[in-house]
Amino acid sequence: MKLDPEESPPDVPLSLSDRPMEPISYSTWDVATHGPRPRPGWVVTELSAVDTELGVLKTGKEADVHLLNRARPGEDGVLLAAKRFRPSEHRMFHRDAGYTEGRRVRRSRETRAMAQRTEFGRELLAGQWAVAEFGALSALWRLGAPVPYPVQLHGTELLLEFIGNSDGVAAPRLAQCRPDRAELADLFKQAREAMHTLARAGYAHGDLSAYNMLVQDGQLWIIDLPQIVDIAANPRGDEFLQRDCVNVCTWFRARGYDAADPDLLFGDLMAEAVAGW
Repeated sequence: MKLDPEESPPDVPLSLSDRPMEPISYSTWDVATHGPRPRPGWVVTELSAVDTELGVLKTGKEADVHLLNRARPGEDGVLLAAKRFRPSEHRMFHRDAGYTEGRRVRRSRETRAMAQRTEFGRELLAGQWAVAEFGALSALWRLGAPVPYPVQLHGTELLLEFIGNSDGVAAPRLAQCRPDRAELADLFKQAREAMHTLARAGYAHGDLSAYNMLVQDGQLWIIDLPQIVDIAANPRGDEFLQRDCVNVCTWFRARGYDAADPDLLFGDLMAEAVAGW
């Protein structure tokens, strides 16, 4: 599958041998919340393991994603994506009120702080986004959805399965790919099945597009789920689901795959979601 140079990221990924090696630190496994079981065999759990920073994979309004190597002493280790939500003074959560409808915190002081966007409230929001994404990834991974395995949650940092090659080059976004017709059909089938898995569990991605789906060796992965929407609990749940359908189908139709029908997809997904209520 070819990549579209017009949709390539502004920075060129470096191989591991080209990346500057940052100072190392001990693994935070012992103080973190762990991902779901059965745990993949590649997850490094030894407390003697060290984490080495290898550079930035992606920057965004809400979080930056870094490449990290976690290794036992004397071993090569495993590559992980470290998603770190931005400090309150640099963070700009967009449209967050709509996404977080249906999510609740127990204490009214915390509710007021988040609504008023005080410094304390913004820190609480960062934690809420991180916890929401970790919880969603854990639930969806158990269901077999094509999402990265959530290794751990520590504060507002998520450590995730790295989707890319062994040289540390991240998988391209779907938006960067130029699939032929057969590849288009297969990728749409994968996207549709993934959206059905989410809907069956009662979720809409909430911001799904070709920019937060990755393609590695022909397999499609869904990423960036902090804004995941509970279709039943959120008053705008069906609206977010419909927008996901329109965004995905519009991209495929623009590349010549006319079978991508947003209305048909939305109807099927709503039926799937309602059946689980």
